[in-house]
Amino acid sequence: MILETRHSIAEILSRQPLFRNLGRAELGRLAESTLEYRVGKHEVLFQKGDRPAGLYLIVTGQIKLILPSPQGTEKVVRLASPGEAFAEEAVIPDGPHAMTAEALRDSILLIVPRPALMAALAESTCLCCDLMAGMARRMQDLIDNMESCSQRSSDQRVAHYLTQLAPVNADSFEVELGVNKQHIASHLDLAPETFSRVLSRLARQGYIQMHGRTIRVADAEQLRLQAC
Repeated sequence: MILETRHSIAEILSRQPLFRNLGRAELGRLAESTLEYRVGKHEVLFQKGDRPAGLYLIVTGQIKLILPSPQGTEKVVRLASPGEAFAEEAVIPDGPHAMTAEALRDSILLIVPRPALMAALAESTCLCCDLMAGMARRMQDLIDNMESCSQRSSDQRVAHYLTQLAPVNADSFEVELGVNKQHIASHLDLAPETFSRVLSRLARQGYIQMHGRTIRVADAEQLRLQAC
């Protein structure tokens, strides 16, 4: 995929939830400053503590946001997919990146440089509100993950994770694990082998059916009860 013109970048920006309320002229000005960025699998975009260049938007691919430890281990805080934004800390004056970002596959990103983002925020009350709403949702997700890891058993964590992937009001659903199980396990604060054992146990108990990387849930309500 090649983003050859500012017009195509403006179209992509218009489809991002964060910029959905901007007018054509505002999107055009933002597109003039927005940069296309291509990264390869396992390439690090930035390290925890680096100064933010701007706000990142995923066009294709997938990015993991992690907290590295001095011992070389990592905690996966978030797995970001196409259509999502990350590095919102760019709006904080002189604020460092809170996490390290690494590509899980070849990815195409857009970067809205901090000066252009701040100018757009100064012009648009709607954009300010949408950015705050997005950051509030991230905070809710983080608290939910902290609560799950501290108060739920390993079986409950995995069941809860799967129910979060279900379509709204779905009685049954299928999900494909689009990332390595190791990354999902880290996000749930589980060892990879524990995560695999839990999936096998949930399958034996009839909560899920596994076919390769695809998981089918025949009774979503029963799985939700298991997560409690």
